[in-house]
Amino acid sequence: MGELAQYLVTGVGIGCAYALTGSGLVVIYRVTRVVNFAQGSFSVFAALTVTTLLAAGLPHGFAETLAVLLAGVIGLIVGLVATGKPGTTAQSALIVTLGLGVFAYAVEILLWGDQPRSFDGIPGSVGGIQKHYLLIIGVTAVVLGATALLFARTDLGRALTATAADPYAARIVGIDVTRMGLLAFALGGALGGLAGVLITPVQQVSFDSDVALVVSGFSAAILGNLTRPGLTLAGGLLLGVVQTLVGGYLSTSYQSEVALIFMLAVLVARAGRRDVLEAA
Repeated sequence: MGELAQYLVTGVGIGCAYALTGSGLVVIYRVTRVVNFAQGSFSVFAALTVTTLLAAGLPHGFAETLAVLLAGVIGLIVGLVATGKPGTTAQSALIVTLGLGVFAYAVEILLWGDQPRSFDGIPGSVGGIQKHYLLIIGVTAVVLGATALLFARTDLGRALTATAADPYAARIVGIDVTRMGLLAFALGGALGGLAGVLITPVQQVSFDSDVALVVSGFSAAILGNLTRPGLTLAGGLLLGVVQTLVGGYLSTSYQSEVALIFMLAVLVARAGRRDVLEAA
């Protein structure tokens, strides 16, 4: 397989992790209108937890599943702290999630230290491409597909969608809006945890790895205005491919700036379109 094709597949694999992180942000924002700045911490906690569970002798698969479930529980706890008090505004909850994200640094350093960690993924390669990237792509496709079905085909998903569309109307018809918000945080935590678990075998993780993940995930989510999962997936894949191409053909030192430039470009384009529509 040619070098360009390898970069493209690798970029799609990395982009899937960004899409999962961004999808977690979207799920939480749609239901609660809270931008969760602790989203990257879910990924780091899950990834570091896997290193501990594997060192304790647990098999692959089981260790990763436990770590993703733990991330979902942590997401639920973050939701309780940030939005559990009646009358809490979305702006106040945002500040709380930011504080919890910073607090997570201290917990992670206390438990795992400040050195990068990793663990083995799927060994081997196909056509010069690591099999683990193909695993990332396959798992992401299944999980995001299942998430779409959850929202479209189940009563629980419809309740979440109704809460996102109109919390007041949802409350009138008997939907527990607070419970739906907490469920959204738990689901967002699990999606973030899955991103961390999938990406760590190809990118080492440390206590501050959440910054790169949440910036890239937010950049992907902002393409869909934090409400459209399909565009978030597209944004994550595009960002991953562009970062990989930049790292492969230019320098890896520029990869972090790509997400910020991407996000800025989307915001500027959206603002320009809004001005045109208002002028018309």
